[in-house]
Formats: sequence, structure tokens, C-alpha cells
Amino acid sequence: MKTVKTYIFCLVVLLCPFYVIAQQTATPVALKKIGEKLYEVTGGSGANGGAYIGDHGIILIDSKMNKESVDQTISEIRKLTDKPVRFLVNTHSDGDHVAGNRYLPESVVFVAHENCRKEFFHPGRNGEPSSWNDPSLAPYVPSVTFSSRMDLYVDPQKVELWYFGVGHTTGDAVVYFPGEKAAFVGDQVFEGRVQLIHSYKGGNSFAHVETLQKMLATLDAEKFYCGHNEPLDRSSIEKHIREMKDLQGKVTGMVKNKYTLEKIQQEFSRDQANLVASIYSELTAGR
Repeated sequence: MKTVKTYIFCLVVLLCPFYVIAQQTATPVALKKIGEKLYEVTGGSGANGGAYIGDHGIILIDSKMNKESVDQTISEIRKLTDKPVRFLVNTHSDGDHVAGNRYLPESVVFVAHENCRKEFFHPGRNGEPSSWNDPSLAPYVPSVTFSSRMDLYVDPQKVELWYFGVGHTTGDAVVYFPGEKAAFVGDQVFEGRVQLIHSYKGGNSFAHVETLQKMLATLDAEKFYCGHNEPLDRSSIEKHIREMKDLQGKVTGMVKNKYTLEKIQQEFSRDQANLVASIYSELTAGR
């Protein structure tokens, strides 16, 4: 009997992560109203995004990961309007933000920072070629890019696209709605988990801090909508910056004392290992 109980316990432990993932992916897409015409798009497979329903069309922010989630997004929008999706803005090139592009109509204009477009074709973390090299996917890669500022219009109110610098990747865009004082920032801020810096795509933790400081100094946004968090306010972003600086300071001190990366990582929690490695690499390479 004890053996059977032990077997059942082990089976539950093994299956639990898969159950959690299934629960997460089973969450249906929902549109949460955050302004007169503005919605946060949550649920489904992939990161949180946004939808702006203008007088003459719709602007989407990021596209989920699979056809089911894209179809759910469009279905939820159709409960509110029959206006066409005119633009989709990719905040950066990570798969959970861009994989769904291919399930939208070819009539949609895909927009991103110029570095983001380049990173569509960047090899994966494991060195494998990008699937976006497939010529059949060309219509779903951003065809309109910007370098520092750009405005989109689907009604008299402009939607501002901003680039403040390297951070999580080299091509992170901020989509700002001045009327609502709401900014969609993709993965530029994580709360409740360690910040991701994609060093293999050119991301940089020290530049990340500078980029966020520039964003706060430039925009009068009051709410920041992220790919994987609840909405944040300005004080939460400022706290994130302080925590990043504190971590960078600790690693800097250890590097000055000639600690190896392995020894430095032992001083931090396991989930901080990748971020610590990024900071270490940046310091030893002169940032």
C-alpha cells in the first residue's frame, strides 16, 4: 500500500507542472477596458498585449503565439466592432509577442522598431536559424519601421511609438497613448520575477536601466502595461530601477575583487543566474 501511495505521489509531482501549464494556456483571451477606446489583451497563449479601437480601424499591440489565441482575440474584438485591424505593433521580437503575426490577414501593416525587424531573423538562443527566414512568412514580418519616434492614426488621436534605447533586446518599442496616459512596454519590466536581458540579441542590463530612466523622464504615463505582469505605476518602475542598480552594484563589487562568474552566481538565488551572467559579461567587456 505504501508503495502505491509513493507511486501516486511521484506521479502527481511529475504531472503537476504540465497541469499548471495546461491551466495557463487554457485561459481564454479577454479584452480589459482601460480607456474609452483602449483595451489590454490578456489570456491565451503568449504575452499580454493591447488593442485600440479607433474611428477608422484598430491598432493591435503584439500578437500572441498561436492561431487559436489570435482567433480568440479577433473574436473578442468583433463583439465590439467590425472595423478592420489596420496596424499591429510588435514591441519586440520574442516569440510570445510575434509568433501570432502569421495568423492575421496580410492586409495588416506590421510595425516595429528597425532593430526589432532585424531580430526577427536573429538565430535563436541555441544558434538555430530563425523560422522567419521562410519566404512564405515575409508578409507577417514588420514592413514599416522607425528609429526613434513615429505616430500612427486610426482616428484624430495619435498613437505614439517611442524608442528609448537598448534594454531587454536592442529593439524594444514603447506604445504610448497620451489621452489615457497609458504605455505598453512589452518585456522591458518584469515584476515578481527576475528581469530578462536577452544578451544573445544584444540586450544589456546597464542600458536597460538608462532606457527606463529616459522613458520616465520623457513620458507622463501613469500606467505601464507589460507582457507578463499586472499593470504598473511610475513608482513600481522606479523601484525596479533601484533593484536593478542594487544587483549591478553587488556584482560590480565582486568583479572588482576578481570573483569568477561561478563564484558570483553562488551568492545569488538560482533564478538570478542568467541576469547575473549578463551583468558579469557586460562588466568584463566594458559594458
